Amino acid sequence: MSRLPTPLTVPPERSAKRNRRRRTEAATAWAFVSPAVLVILGLSVVPVVWSLLLSFRASDLVTPSRWVGLDNYRALAQDPHFHEAVTNTLVYTLLYVPLSIVAGLALALVLNRRIRFVGVYRTLFFVPFVVSATAQGVLFSFVLDPEFGAANSVLHHLGVSAQGFLTDPSQALYVLVAITLWSGTGLCTVIYLAALQDVPQELVEAARLDGAGRRQVLRHVTLPALAPVSVFLLLWQTIQALQVFDLVYVTTKGGPLGSTTVIVYFIWESAFKNFTAGYGAAAAYVLALALLVMALLLRVVRARAARTEAATS
Repeated sequence: MSRLPTPLTVPPERSAKRNRRRRTEAATAWAFVSPAVLVILGLSVVPVVWSLLLSFRASDLVTPSRWVGLDNYRALAQDPHFHEAVTNTLVYTLLYVPLSIVAGLALALVLNRRIRFVGVYRTLFFVPFVVSATAQGVLFSFVLDPEFGAANSVLHHLGVSAQGFLTDPSQALYVLVAITLWSGTGLCTVIYLAALQDVPQELVEAARLDGAGRRQVLRHVTLPALAPVSVFLLLWQTIQALQVFDLVYVTTKGGPLGSTTVIVYFIWESAFKNFTAGYGAAAAYVLALALLVMALLLRVVRARAARTEAATS
């Protein structure tokens, strides 16, 4: 009968030395990681938890706060100004997101061809995206000034009556959408241009050999290949639209007559202008919940699209 080999025993001195080395390595690693951990905790986790607790309190950020439970959320449900802000945000999002994606795709398809100075055109369409929203607001506040702006000067030479633009309650929100399209379409264009490089050329050539025209190739080959990118842009542009603030603050400050008061501006106004920080925090968490639900829905849609594409391929 064969004897099993006896396991090697590690001397106690070597085991202790190995444990000390591991503790030293762990301490060194934490020494390098701890500054980043503290920054993350201090700038993200702690404010999130603190604002969540603040949403259940009545606070002006100066005097001691008091616990009110769900009263802030109940007040939001009955606040007509909050309902107006939500409506303005939804209108802004429903206009800006599809228009920016469609315009970005159209420009990408045009700029993906072999044309002269294509690099210059790509740069010109992307430069507005780099310009900050504050600079855009200042620029268009001058251009669209109803009395001295260049836009009404051009309209006057064309025989069109002067427009109120950002000072007209019926036009202001749509003008903001147009300004954001001027800057936000460049991102969609660049991303679609990069995605067009990955469209399988053998599928395009096969479709053309089968007699497919340009529209058929676009519909049955190019657009399905760009579906994951389109879902990403839909999510990204929607999040950006729901969080619009700086352009509104610089140009209209929520006016005229509340026609451009979006939800983030409503949150800022409640917390730092009306000194009802708990009420503003509650509105912020309503927005956060809406963003979370939207992200989950889009993730489900993307997963189903991926499964459908895998099943058909």
